[in-house]
Amino acid sequence: MKQSDTPLPLGGFQGSPLASEISENTRRLTAINSATIEKPAQLRVFTVANQKGGVGKTTTAVNLAVALAEKGMNVLVIDLDPQGNASTALGIDHHAISGSIYDTLVNNVPLIDVMQQSPESKNLRCVPANLQLARAEMDLYSMLAREYRLKNAIQQYLESEADRPDYIFIDCPPSLGQLTVNALTAATEVLIPIQCEYYALEGLSQLKVSIDMIKGASNPNLALSTILLTMYNSRTKLNTAVVDDVRTHFPTQTLETIIPRQIGVAEAPGFGKTVITYDRSSNGAISYMEAAIEIAKKGVQHG
Repeated sequence: MKQSDTPLPLGGFQGSPLASEISENTRRLTAINSATIEKPAQLRVFTVANQKGGVGKTTTAVNLAVALAEKGMNVLVIDLDPQGNASTALGIDHHAISGSIYDTLVNNVPLIDVMQQSPESKNLRCVPANLQLARAEMDLYSMLAREYRLKNAIQQYLESEADRPDYIFIDCPPSLGQLTVNALTAATEVLIPIQCEYYALEGLSQLKVSIDMIKGASNPNLALSTILLTMYNSRTKLNTAVVDDVRTHFPTQTLETIIPRQIGVAEAPGFGKTVITYDRSSNGAISYMEAAIEIAKKGVQHG
């Protein structure tokens, strides 16, 4: 028998990096499936924000929402980005909807009237956005108490609904305009996804200034509770240095879970899915599920 004809070990990949990854992912999925989390004592409202685009903000919002919904939590996602990417990822065609978050903010339409059930989970609903929301910045500018529009709408919804959510995730545009100010005024917590790259802390510091400004002006109960490192590549020294740097400056807020850079995470929205339903066994999906469990168990970390 020629050397090239020698049969591979059983399974063909035993001892290979691929086999090790599959084995490790199987172990992690088993732990996730068996993990239990309790409903929070009171509603947790997260604004998912970063003034820099392309850091995994929307991907983070929708995947954490799906992961918590899978664990039995009642979850609501409010899409405040005119691009409507969160709506799309949750299986809602924002081009075909008759009502959106714009109608709530500008025309006082109750949240319940524009809410959609997401096919991603029976425990998950979404208030969608479309390009009409791009007009909201101008329309809100002349309104009294314009920064409280979303907060008041959420409060009205909570008072009228018996089946209250356990978590609300508000996905913001990558800017500090009226939409993001509304989100920060309505939230109890801020979750900041940070890409592992140069100037990560600089952008975080700028956003921290904005959060402190909102705390002083309209929402004293707001907490920068959670920082999630995204798009991590373990093979680069820069990525590892950024992780260490962020954890040094924000030790209590930074999650242990890190989201890896992976093609499936970027592909999933194109299919109108989150990565958890698109490729549940992938590193990206597993990491987001682990992050959701960590957030639920960790509770609020003030900063």
